[in-house]
Amino acid sequence: MRFVSTRGGPPAANLSEALRNRAAPDGGLYMPEELPSVDLSALDPAAPLADFAATLLRPFFAGDVLEPELHSISAQALDVSAPLVTPDSASPSLRALELFHGPTGAFKDFGARFLMASFDRIAEGGPLSVMVATSGDTGGAVGCAAAGRSSVRAVILFPKGRVSPFQERQLTCWGDQVLAIEVDGDFDDCQRLVKTAFAEESLAAEHRLTSANSINIARWLPQQFFYFYALKQSNGEPPVISVPSGNFGNLASGLLAHASGLPVKKFIAACNANDVVPRFLQTAEYPPRPSVATLTNAMDVGSPSNFVRILQIFNNKFVDLREKLEAVSISDDTTAATMIGVYNECGYVLDPHGAVGYRALADHIATTNDKGIFLETAHPVKFDSVNNIIGTQGPVPASVASLFSKEKQSIEMEVNYDDLKSLILSKI
Repeated sequence: MRFVSTRGGPPAANLSEALRNRAAPDGGLYMPEELPSVDLSALDPAAPLADFAATLLRPFFAGDVLEPELHSISAQALDVSAPLVTPDSASPSLRALELFHGPTGAFKDFGARFLMASFDRIAEGGPLSVMVATSGDTGGAVGCAAAGRSSVRAVILFPKGRVSPFQERQLTCWGDQVLAIEVDGDFDDCQRLVKTAFAEESLAAEHRLTSANSINIARWLPQQFFYFYALKQSNGEPPVISVPSGNFGNLASGLLAHASGLPVKKFIAACNANDVVPRFLQTAEYPPRPSVATLTNAMDVGSPSNFVRILQIFNNKFVDLREKLEAVSISDDTTAATMIGVYNECGYVLDPHGAVGYRALADHIATTNDKGIFLETAHPVKFDSVNNIIGTQGPVPASVASLFSKEKQSIEMEVNYDDLKSLILSKI
């Protein structure tokens, strides 16, 4: 399979080239040149998660040097569970796909580990320098996935004071192989700095810069399996799927899955106060604006990079997009009230991001009687706000408890590209 730019510029790339390039030469994001038609009967929900994902992803690896490595990549990256659960037995029409059982307690573990396992197999000529901007969970997952590998070094930029204390620990505890940079700005500032570094061709070439954000095709494509796996576990009519959405990579992968044959009635983009996409679906106008800080910090994105992929999936046909996608904005007050209500009613602990997904889905179901699934994207223990709101975070998984013994290592920086360049030149 070949991959082409969302901006339409040549040339097309094979998977390994797209993976190393991070973005297309014309500045667009890579998309599959054609979409495979998925044979749902070939996907066995009883199979190990790695086997399930490898079967689904095989068409995208066809003809690439990574094709014979797909199963081993999947086995190395996807050795964790993703159960579909019913938080409230009295409400069986509303289910949660728990994606937080990986080593850093976030759905980003799946894509980050898959990406790093892929880099292991193509990083000839020395280690790659993997740069990532993060609003919370991505950087921790990338740091964890990169630690101990000879094929990569990681550079993580995150907004100072805008991630939870636990997330900050996960971003800064991986040692000398991972350079953690606290930027005195917001996520969009971090993302612009990373994009500027990528655009400086001599710097990118000399230091072998590549991306671990969802702009990278190999970070993004594997997330399709979330949706197929949830559907195969549900054994029912096509559901409505509610996706907590910030940079819109996860939702874009779901819509790509649907375009390949996943039977979904509707998707809901469950957003916080950063509501550029809900406003777009109401007005057909798309004016990005500075992000604002919320309880759901991993979704604090004012200019979501992956929305261009969603537009491409629908061939920029606004009417078709509105038919399949609903988008809502959930306030912090409503998020907190949802966490309290769900815990009091059924004892299920939602993290704030999952609470946004739950609320958007519950409101939809209340007026339609549809059945639905929401994505629980992060473990509640990652957020002090959970304990502050409902008085507990639930048991701490052993995989994340070990982080408390690690030493923080980070560098603070203003929003200044020259400072970032100096760090790259001196540290990697």
